Amino acid sequence: MNTVALAAARPVTPLGILTAHLQSAIEQFPRSEELQKALELAIGLEEYVNTCTTPESKELEAISKQTQQEPWHQRFSDGETVRQLEQEMLSGHVEGQFLKMLVHMTQASRILDIGMFTGYSALAMAEALPSDGVLVACEVDEYVASFAQKHFDQSLHGSKIQIKVAPAIETLQQLADQGESFDFVFIDADKREYVQYFRSLLDAELLKPHGFICVDNTLLQGQPYLQQRSPNGQAIAEFNQVVAHDPRVEQVLIPLRDGVTLIRRI
Repeated sequence: MNTVALAAARPVTPLGILTAHLQSAIEQFPRSEELQKALELAIGLEEYVNTCTTPESKELEAISKQTQQEPWHQRFSDGETVRQLEQEMLSGHVEGQFLKMLVHMTQASRILDIGMFTGYSALAMAEALPSDGVLVACEVDEYVASFAQKHFDQSLHGSKIQIKVAPAIETLQQLADQGESFDFVFIDADKREYVQYFRSLLDAELLKPHGFICVDNTLLQGQPYLQQRSPNGQAIAEFNQVVAHDPRVEQVLIPLRDGVTLIRRI
């Protein structure tokens, strides 16, 4: 991984933001031993977790490096809604290996990836699929879809991935109409549509009985449990409540990076 580039990226996880606040506090109170100890504890955690996690494949490393080098601030996307692309949208090493481990553990053979971006999470999961496994990746932006496909073509596992370039809601409806279903679903797309994705997966039987959903950014910089929320933070708070009160599933929220929720269909 390009740790230099990652270090330069703005903090976007609760731990990263906490570390930045502690660094600012140290500048104001340089003699505080307690603040110094808190900073050391926070600043060392992510790198230690990276070190203790199985290294990413060279194909995943290539996606990570090129994603970090891309001038995303110059690239915008798609039609009616405009979103700014940024390197922080990449799942990254630890979360990629976490997803890969989940696919192995669940023995999934059919995966749906809602919100592919440059393809890191999709390829990480595809690496754990059996040779006849299939991953359908939803991506609304044609540029990043092409970016990802070039990397998939360099991997022995890339042929397992089918990219659908369209708004995810449209792709979900198309898949439902075709009678498709999946063992494992990863959601990392428009936060304001998370509730709709979740309900579509269950209502349209896109998620198989006892299948799993993994949802990214469910802590969203700490906003769901803080008073000040952006529209995305409010959307995530509402999503977490919807999942928690749905009797069709059980779930656990894991404080990995920006929060990951694992959901099992009962």
